Amino acid sequence: MTDRDRQPEDTSAAAGEPVVSKPYIMPDDPEPGSVELLQKEVAEARDRMLRTLAEMENLRKRTTKEVADARLYGITGFARDVLDIADNLQRALDAVPAEARAAADAGLASLIEGVELTERSLLSALEKHGVKKFDPSGQKFDPNFQQAMFEVADASVPAGTVVQVMQAGYTIGERVLRPALVGVAKGGAKAAPAANSNEPNGAAN
Repeated sequence: MTDRDRQPEDTSAAAGEPVVSKPYIMPDDPEPGSVELLQKEVAEARDRMLRTLAEMENLRKRTTKEVADARLYGITGFARDVLDIADNLQRALDAVPAEARAAADAGLASLIEGVELTERSLLSALEKHGVKKFDPSGQKFDPNFQQAMFEVADASVPAGTVVQVMQAGYTIGERVLRPALVGVAKGGAKAAPAANSNEPNGAAN
C-alpha cells in the first residue's frame, strides 16, 4: 500500500478532545431561542407574578383584619369590668319605685336625673368602642345571645319567648361580650324560628 492510499487519521480523538453532543429536544419542545419558547417563559413568569401578588393581597387582608380585631377586641376585659358599673347604675334606678319618683322632691329628682345621665353617658362611651347593650324582651330565645335562668308558665305567648330580662346583654363588635340573663315562657304555641342574623334581638340603638 502506498502513502497515497493511506487515509488520514482522526487526530482529534487521539488527542483526547471531548466530543460535545447536541442536547436531545423533545418533539413538542420549542427550539431554544425561538419565539415560542420566549412566549412560554413569559407566560410562566406572568403566572408566578400573579400568584405572588394574590398571596400578598391575601396577607394584606389578613393583617388588616387582625389589626382591626386587636383594636376592637383588645378592650374586652376592660369593657366587661365596666359593665358592673352600668349594672349598678341600672339597679340604683330600678330601686326607686315609680310612686317615689312621682312624689320626689327637688333633691331626689335631681339625684335620679344625675344617675340617669351618668348611665346614658357610660353607655354612649361604650358604644363608641363597639360595645352595645341589647334587651331581648318579647323576642324568641336565642342561646347565642341569651342564657335562660328559669321558665315561666305563660300560655299567652308562644313557648320559647323571653318574658323577663334579669340582666341585659352586651355585644362587642360581632361577638357576645355578655349574654342576657332571661326567663323564658313555656306552654302556648311554639314561637316562629328566629331569622338567621348576627345581630341580637332587641339590640339597643
